[in-house]
Amino acid sequence: MVYKKPYVERGVAVAEITAITPQKKDRTRCNIEVDGRFYCGMKLETVMKNRLKAGQTVCADELSRMQQESEKTTAFDKALTHITATAKTEREVRLFLQKKGYLGDVCDYVVDKMKEYGFLDDGEYARAYVKSACKDKGRLLIALKLKQKGVSDEETEAALDCLENESESAKRVLEKYLRGKERDAKTLQKAYAHLLSRGYDYDTAKAALSELRDED
Repeated sequence: MVYKKPYVERGVAVAEITAITPQKKDRTRCNIEVDGRFYCGMKLETVMKNRLKAGQTVCADELSRMQQESEKTTAFDKALTHITATAKTEREVRLFLQKKGYLGDVCDYVVDKMKEYGFLDDGEYARAYVKSACKDKGRLLIALKLKQKGVSDEETEAALDCLENESESAKRVLEKYLRGKERDAKTLQKAYAHLLSRGYDYDTAKAALSELRDED
């Protein structure tokens, strides 16, 4: 909620800060009250930086600018924490912030800053994902997963160009699936379907089955 005190000085909307109180759940943030009513939450750092205090009269537009600056700082901190455990794509970070209630301009600011600092790089993310996923997934499934994460087709293709020995990966997946099973025609048909579901194309799946038969 944003409240502006309804009076104007020399054509400029003016607001009087009537209270600044620490938030109970987050001591790094304060509640700003204008004319006795809640105006917004703001980082304590922003309050100190702008030397805000109760009884002070400020331009309402300037106070809104300070609040947006505070929102950007908070959103950036939350996004950094979000990517600490595992790497994320630009789309994943943007969706995370949107679910937290941040508006588009704040999300754009955070994503741009994280890219500038090298914390977000969809191309690098795609290369790392391919390197890990190729152990038990085929090219088609990997491409689909990256598309769902918001990685561009160009960056996906560039990452997949480094993919080698897909036939060996398919063979490992096939052997794992058939472990302990009777290798009759029906089971092999299901094994073939399993390879397709893991993102291997028809030729790769057939080649893996043929190689297995030859070995048997």
